[in-house]
Amino acid sequence: MNIYHSLDSFERLECAVVTSGTFDGLHIGHRKILARLKEISIQSGGESVVLTFWPHPRMVVSEDSQDLQLLSTIDEKIALFAEMGVQHLAIIPFTRAFSELSSDDFIRQILVEKIGTKKLVIGYDHRFGRNREGSFEFLQKNASSYGFEVEEILRQDIEDLAISSSRIRQSLLSGNVDEAQHLLGRPYAITGVVVKGKQLGRTIGFPTANIHLNESYKLIPANGVYVINAIYDGIVYKGMLNIGVRPTVDGTFRTIEANLFDFDKEIYGEDLTVELLHYLRPEQKFSGINALIEQIKIDKENASLFFDNQK
Repeated sequence: MNIYHSLDSFERLECAVVTSGTFDGLHIGHRKILARLKEISIQSGGESVVLTFWPHPRMVVSEDSQDLQLLSTIDEKIALFAEMGVQHLAIIPFTRAFSELSSDDFIRQILVEKIGTKKLVIGYDHRFGRNREGSFEFLQKNASSYGFEVEEILRQDIEDLAISSSRIRQSLLSGNVDEAQHLLGRPYAITGVVVKGKQLGRTIGFPTANIHLNESYKLIPANGVYVINAIYDGIVYKGMLNIGVRPTVDGTFRTIEANLFDFDKEIYGEDLTVELLHYLRPEQKFSGINALIEQIKIDKENASLFFDNQK
């Protein structure tokens, strides 16, 4: 996949089959669009192009951008686009000036003149340009003057379900990672650097990797205990994860701590990815360390039972 961090280095294509959007989460609705994009590019002998924007537009134009919670980091999106066979990924720097670009200017200056669009594929109710004025109807009306065809992926074609990134966020914030996985088409994943914590886990027989996220905008699911797959150095380990403030030991801030089964390496300073597979229970305060240990043993048994049932 060719990656462009601006359009300056993009060389106009003879037959570009294009889609655009923020694609947060790259859920199964987005995947429907990308599958159609690939199909058309093969049929037409063209090349598939995805236009996306970074920073996320809401980070630039929204007054509540500090509260923004996204499903995907830009690196995660790049990896997922590559996995789906996109040939060209153009990441357009989103600025306030860019946000003022009219839909007509966006189409003429970027889609036509810069990219060489011959077919544009968009999702249900997708809009673009200043004040989101560019609709499917607008495109249909003007497509011939722009010199390309336009196709909309209808809502009913996306599993008769109005899949949206906001619905997935709501699922995660309530701890429903099973529903989130169904809508994403894959487990929700978090990647961070392993840092030193208070190291209480190793003193009670359950050492944990304390994960620090570099991206403050990445959505962290509801507090509680989860069954996970942990991916380190390309190897998948089974495990469980606690998200929360650790009330039993008078914790004062939120942490993400993973206990990997059959794993005894020290990996401070290294990246660890965890995939959230199932929600076991909410976080709770126990009467003391011994009660906490007994509950963690139960959690591990339940996590192991989950994995056994997946075989």
